[in-house]
Amino acid sequence: MRRFAEEILSKIDVEIRLKNCDVNLVMDNALYMVKFIAPMYERLREMVISYSFPSVEDEIYFFKELKPEILSKYIYFSKVYHIELKCPDGSNDCIREYLSAELDKLTYFFRNNIEFYQYVRSQSTHLDNFYFTRKPIGTSTMLSFESCQYDADPLFSTGYDYKAAKILCNKHLKVYLENRIANLNNVEHNIMRSSKCNTMCFTGKKNALIELGYALVSSGDINHGNIEIKEFMEYLSSIFNIDLGGYYDAYIAMKERKDQTAYLNLLAEKLSKRMREDDNKR
Repeated sequence: MRRFAEEILSKIDVEIRLKNCDVNLVMDNALYMVKFIAPMYERLREMVISYSFPSVEDEIYFFKELKPEILSKYIYFSKVYHIELKCPDGSNDCIREYLSAELDKLTYFFRNNIEFYQYVRSQSTHLDNFYFTRKPIGTSTMLSFESCQYDADPLFSTGYDYKAAKILCNKHLKVYLENRIANLNNVEHNIMRSSKCNTMCFTGKKNALIELGYALVSSGDINHGNIEIKEFMEYLSSIFNIDLGGYYDAYIAMKERKDQTAYLNLLAEKLSKRMREDDNKR
């Protein structure tokens, strides 16, 4: 069982790196990871409910270390997906208030589970039998209400392995939310700084700038990939004094045309031509 769980963790970590989810987590990638993890997690559940651990120590290790690590990743990507799905389409102040409220929820969980949190963080073991072994169905310590969302089966949960997973999840979720807020602040700072300079206008076609915007976001070179297309389109709109509303429709049309990257190809041609002309002048 230990080997099987470790193989699942390895597959998840590989997929996270392949999808670049560690530095460029967007809503679509979060949903992809949820769907990627779900069938493996279900397979793990099926194996555990029919498996007899060779010792109490093995059972504790599984429910204290292995399962929480897997479950935390599932919860984390699920949380990110739903946070972004419910994120309001409003001003940066509105979005920042929403993200700050999500951070407050992490604090609320911490305060309501402070004793268990300290137990896990201190690497204590004296209550492992209580926290990380399954109890007979019908006992008062069977499952916590919180765990039922992900672990309705008492043969696959101690109730506290879910809390351990939440602690792991919240650590990463805190970083994600703080980065999202920091990105909003950076965008505002850049807009304010650019407003002090002479206004520059993009005089080409609107769809050309949208194509360029999607290319730059897709490259992962803007804020290390930690930026949503909506944020970047708003930024381009502000610095180039152009309304890029309807950018997604333009993107769909771009995908359907024969030359999908027409403007980018034109830019490459223009740059190559300039280089050739410079060489000829020498």
